[in-house]
Amino acid sequence: MAGTFPASPAPSSIKVGSHQPTLVSTAHSLKRQVRTRGVQRWSFELQFPPMTRAEFAPIFAHCVAQQGQFGTFSFVPHTVSSSRGTVSGSVTADGGAAAGASTVAITGLTGTLKAGDFVKFAGHAKVYMLTADATTSLSIEPPLLSAVASGEAVSYTDVAFTCALGADVNEYQTGAPAVYAFQVALIEVP
Repeated sequence: MAGTFPASPAPSSIKVGSHQPTLVSTAHSLKRQVRTRGVQRWSFELQFPPMTRAEFAPIFAHCVAQQGQFGTFSFVPHTVSSSRGTVSGSVTADGGAAAGASTVAITGLTGTLKAGDFVKFAGHAKVYMLTADATTSLSIEPPLLSAVASGEAVSYTDVAFTCALGADVNEYQTGAPAVYAFQVALIEVP
């Protein structure tokens, strides 16, 4: 992994996507058959406000250092990386959970995590989203990619995604008076 995506200046907008491929077939009778592939990943489209060269250069240098889609890095989206709930405490898994589980019992939480919050388990590169408010257990999507051990720490603030660039080509525009416009796509690569 090659560092962390620069936090400053912050993007003016972040488009967050959840990709969950499915196989869908519709018969002549219009009955639908559908099957999930059992995988999911997050994507981000970052749009930056007009920047000076001094503001822009570290962001573009980070992107060039990734060698297109080859490198991976940590990305903390400033607008969605922390809980919306009033929470505190060192949260850990209570008893663990098997791969494929979509509920994880927790302990150590004071307050309530909210549906739509992101969480990350200490032994995982994958980030999960809560599908319901949580106080004693986490209902998550997607289901766990690998097992969670009892006592494994759960992050709910400044949740970092492991990402790669979404394309091999990154371009920017500049004009008078030396103002830079930039947007970039990122994909989660757990």
